[in-house]
Amino acid sequence: MDKTFVYDALRQVERDVVEGERRLAEQERAILQLRREGKDTATAEIELDTLRRAQRVLDQDRQRLLSLLQP
Repeated sequence: MDKTFVYDALRQVERDVVEGERRLAEQERAILQLRREGKDTATAEIELDTLRRAQRVLDQDRQRLLSLLQP
């Protein structure tokens, strides 16, 4: 079986995981800044939750792709 497609998909997922981690960190920093300023964080926390869910999906995709590479 040619696994080129799986490797390509895995590379893309890995890039998306890294980008997602960067966005999570930015959102967490934004929430901390809002708290320091005494502002409402509800919307920012909803966005953080959305980002976390998306990251979990990417992690699941990564695991699924890795399992396809197992002998």
